[in-house]
Amino acid sequence: MIVVLGSINLDLVARVAHLPRPGETAVGRSFASQPGGKGANQALAARRAGAKAALFGCVGRDAFAMPALALLREGDVAIDGVREVDDATGVALIHVEDSGENAITVVAGANASASANQVPDEFLDSNTTVLLQFETPPAESLALAMRARSRGARVVLNTAPALRPDRAWLSAIDVLVANEHEAAALARAFSLPARPQAFATAMAQDNRVTTIVTLGARGALAFTPAERLDVPALAVEAVDSVGAGDAFVGVLAAALDRRAPLSEALVRATVAGSLACTRAGAQHSLPTASEIDRGALALQPKLRVTARP
Repeated sequence: MIVVLGSINLDLVARVAHLPRPGETAVGRSFASQPGGKGANQALAARRAGAKAALFGCVGRDAFAMPALALLREGDVAIDGVREVDDATGVALIHVEDSGENAITVVAGANASASANQVPDEFLDSNTTVLLQFETPPAESLALAMRARSRGARVVLNTAPALRPDRAWLSAIDVLVANEHEAAALARAFSLPARPQAFATAMAQDNRVTTIVTLGARGALAFTPAERLDVPALAVEAVDSVGAGDAFVGVLAAALDRRAPLSEALVRATVAGSLACTRAGAQHSLPTASEIDRGALALQPKLRVTARP
């Protein structure tokens, strides 16, 4: 089972010809409100990939809460652990330009009240994969990671958004997923090499953490103490990249949770991230298990695995 302590947002999305520069007012082509938040997105991605998923977090007592939770309910993600609090439901203000690139401002709101204590001990054992990000209080996520690991659960950390985390994370996680920008921030925080390959090597070799760096249209790479894995992105026509990283992380966690080898999990995650770029929005863009299966057949032969000395 996938257990997620994470953010729940309503995304307010404006499509523009190009991302506004400082001081510029951009004229939007369209507007939509859609459910989002990294925790919610990743929980739904894992569920659509075939895993059981339970989400723990917070929403406000406001009009945004119901639409923020709508696709989770529809998608059969367990949300009994979501609490209502006095702060407003979290929002993400998203600009998407014609190329598919995006710029996002997140307002945490109720997400700042998410707590490790929301997750009961009975959800944490050797059959659980705990999935965490940094859109809820990092200290609470760290507390949950340490408790989960002590009870035999696997812990996957997606270091988004980029920040300088506590070094205690190094002994609290099994798998780390970062994009290039996030990897550079971690490298500075932990005094590690900044280049993605060198950073992932050091994390895997020195800290025994399976480390994955996503490379956007160039695919992804992963390092363990024993091997390096490289996989290109699936060739697609991008609509927007909103939710692509969350699709990658949720599907990776789903595959690892059913004890798939890292090579299979990496391919399936890369396919999911690529497919998410072909549809607009975050949760609406998340692919199904059958779509991932078809893409994985095409991408698996392109995976490269190199043994490390």
